[in-house]
Amino acid sequence: MSSDRTKKTKPADHPGTLIAESIKALGSGFATTAKHLLRRPVTEQYPEQKRVLPERSRARIVLTRDPDGRERCVACYLCSAVCPVSCISMQSTGGEGGRRVAAWFRINFSRCIYCGLCEEACPTSAIQLTPDFENCRQDILEMVFEKDDLLVDHGGRDDRYCFYRHAGIATDTAGKGEHVNEQPPVDAKSNLP
Repeated sequence: MSSDRTKKTKPADHPGTLIAESIKALGSGFATTAKHLLRRPVTEQYPEQKRVLPERSRARIVLTRDPDGRERCVACYLCSAVCPVSCISMQSTGGEGGRRVAAWFRINFSRCIYCGLCEEACPTSAIQLTPDFENCRQDILEMVFEKDDLLVDHGGRDDRYCFYRHAGIATDTAGKGEHVNEQPPVDAKSNLP
């Protein structure tokens, strides 16, 4: 008869089971706390010893140049439109060789939250965030950076990319139909009956 009896188990929602699981979770948490309480604290001696940041960390914004050494920014206003705190402003103008450039470009770093949306929105890879986080000033007006303060003499992460080689815009780089992976333009009059 004893073989016919099935072994009874406590259901998962039984009060004894819930109390045991709670005590086990509390003990695990207290054990982790006790382990860290007995460790020696680690103090970083900043600024003498600087922490190495990950390559993709987001801090200071820079404006990069294309492989020809020209400014990449075409003043399309996408970065200023996507900025959630409206810290980017610019004015566009026509540049040499049919290129469009920013007459002035301004970022107010006292308002910037370093979210990286401006970098994602930029079609020319002109605006990029660097790991340089040491960007503090005593005067808040010194946190407004102009185009000359932001321009760097390299291409950043996309050093070989040139927007005007792919854009399909007739400039001094190439004419219509001469860009990378671009078909020659179709004469609309040849399609008429």
